[in-house]
Amino acid sequence: MIIVIDGINQHKFKDVLDEMYKLRARVFGDRLGWDVHIKDGRERDHFDDLHPAHVVSINDEGDVVGCMRLLQTTGPHMLSDVFHTILDGEAPIRSSQVWEATRFCVDTRKLGRGRGENSVSYVTSEVMIGSFEYAKMAGVLDSIAVIDPVMNRVLQRSGNAPYDYLGTAKPMGKVVAMAALMDCSDERISGIRDYAGIAHDVFLTDEQALDLFAGAKAEAKPSVANFDHQPLSQLEKYFVEQMNSATSKDEIDAVFKLIEELSDRFTPEQKTALLSTPRAFAHEA
Repeated sequence: MIIVIDGINQHKFKDVLDEMYKLRARVFGDRLGWDVHIKDGRERDHFDDLHPAHVVSINDEGDVVGCMRLLQTTGPHMLSDVFHTILDGEAPIRSSQVWEATRFCVDTRKLGRGRGENSVSYVTSEVMIGSFEYAKMAGVLDSIAVIDPVMNRVLQRSGNAPYDYLGTAKPMGKVVAMAALMDCSDERISGIRDYAGIAHDVFLTDEQALDLFAGAKAEAKPSVANFDHQPLSQLEKYFVEQMNSATSKDEIDAVFKLIEELSDRFTPEQKTALLSTPRAFAHEA
């Protein structure tokens, strides 16, 4: 399912965006070897600071499994500022009705092959449908996508072939980049839907997306280890609550400090449990 995160609602989805940046790092940096900026396991560039629309696919388990970035062409964007040599000296398109689509990726570690709902093909189509339908609702007529020849073949096979290209394909580091034009039309959207067998509304509401993502994180979030499976004492429960409600490293460190100061009230096993498992959470935070 799709959630669109833009400048209006991005304050609600900081954790989802963080997972999206991690996915981009794994795909563009680790798997594809692109020359991108990765910091702390997250791929992010200055175009992400311009409040683009991020079209994000979240699966039934609450995982971020696909994404695409949509950016207006009236201001800075990748084709005009990074890949301008593709245009062979021609001026980039500048229009409020033309958006740039970049940073498309899917999580091949969590998605399989074939055509099922948990496949690369399905999520690819879902992200495309979400992107074109969102853009069309915003009054956008065309999308420019900076892609490589592999992605170009994917688009051609999936009922989403570009109707034209700008400039000529150029080597860009380890990849070849090309600028493809795609109309945001009902015909294109129908073609992708028919190919993927997707007839339903692909969009989640903000509330549905938050509930789905929060539920997944609640299941994955480590709690205080209970090695002997005995009921937790009231003091242990207190520290569990404090750790689970901590929202910053300083708050986590304060809980650690208090545990150390009260260490004489715990058995060695209890103290080890309290100090070891939360540190894993602190590393992830």
